[in-house]
Amino acid sequence: MKRTRIFLLLLLGVMLILIAAPLVQHESGTTQKVAVSSREILVINLTGSVDAGTYRMIKLSLSGLSNSSVAAVIININSGSGSLKSALAIDKCINYTENSGIKVYAYIGPGASATYAGSYVAMDANAIYMANGTSIGMSRPYIIAGSTSMETADSLRMASLMSTLASAHGRNNTYAANMVTANIEYNSAVALSDNVVNGHYQTLSALIAGLNLSSYSVHYEGESVYDDILGSLDNPLAAGLLILVGIITVFFDLYHGTIILSVFGVIIIILGLVGAALMDASIIGLLLLLLAGILIFVEFETNHGIALLLGLISGIAGIYFLGSSYGNSNPGYSPDPYGEGFYLSSIAIVLLGILMIVYISRILKSQTQEHYTGIESLVGHSAEVKTDMGSNGKGFVAIEGVQWGALNIGVPVTRNDHVIVIERRGLTLIVKKI
Repeated sequence: MKRTRIFLLLLLGVMLILIAAPLVQHESGTTQKVAVSSREILVINLTGSVDAGTYRMIKLSLSGLSNSSVAAVIININSGSGSLKSALAIDKCINYTENSGIKVYAYIGPGASATYAGSYVAMDANAIYMANGTSIGMSRPYIIAGSTSMETADSLRMASLMSTLASAHGRNNTYAANMVTANIEYNSAVALSDNVVNGHYQTLSALIAGLNLSSYSVHYEGESVYDDILGSLDNPLAAGLLILVGIITVFFDLYHGTIILSVFGVIIIILGLVGAALMDASIIGLLLLLLAGILIFVEFETNHGIALLLGLISGIAGIYFLGSSYGNSNPGYSPDPYGEGFYLSSIAIVLLGILMIVYISRILKSQTQEHYTGIESLVGHSAEVKTDMGSNGKGFVAIEGVQWGALNIGVPVTRNDHVIVIERRGLTLIVKKI
């Protein structure tokens, strides 16, 4: 049975890896968007976090376009967080489209913003237009567990990139760089007056008319469910939690012996590893999560709770370092991808560990207790005295209507008193008064 279970888990793991492989390889995929039959405006809605799902959506939307079929591309941005790795990958897609002769515009509509990672995508457009009351900036990168020197160097590098993007499109590179070095956020009025953006339009329709593109039809693109899944996995907190919870689930199944929990645990571990691959996770974080798994499974042999708690602490550290730039080329995030969610998750994991220790101790206690059947099960039961018995005297008691010979080792008892059975000697019950 044990060998069959291991074989099924390995087989499931291989199948899931084969299924998940396209998720990890999305950057090098050759799938292309089918070119339209007549010229039109392509509007790409970029909302929420800039992540692997956003990159895939924009990459596929821009692939296979030509200026004979597309008059212009407008990226409708409302984004305030994300991965700089994905933002820079999107910039490459935009550059390729611009070099093919298609204008790419960024639009920040009413109530929207292009801040943090989203600001890098906006700055790479041929022109940026904002609605009144919107904002752009706060672009400082954040390196998880990075030293001050690392953060300073990364900030200068990203400021240089932002300056280059602005200069390449005729915008004020100094003020653009300040979005990174000083973490400045410009409102629409200041951004226009300082030449950080190119103009104001209150609606997308007004922008299209202002660009003299009203004669073309409009085609919209947005993230699919598949892209949303990719984006959810491309997050160090989500990926790390999936891996750690998967380990805990498989470990928990060791005490229950069912295949269902193990299968579920393996599935979410693989999903977490897919997320780690998407974000180019730090080797330090992965090693800490591996150590967590080892310590947690050591608990199955020791059963004292210490290894489990140490494993969970190692897992929390692994989640934190998973998004670090140590040991990889990840340029960081903007802003910090953890925030309060990480601390709340850490507290929940520790509390879960304590509950697991209590639960497992009860399971082990129940497994080591002696289980009696038949006459042995009478020990601990209450009995009704049928005959008077002195101290160390003999008589009879009744349990559930059945009469038994008894030896009273306690104080004298009389008829109708109640005693407790503390031992059995042959067919005689040893009792004493309750």
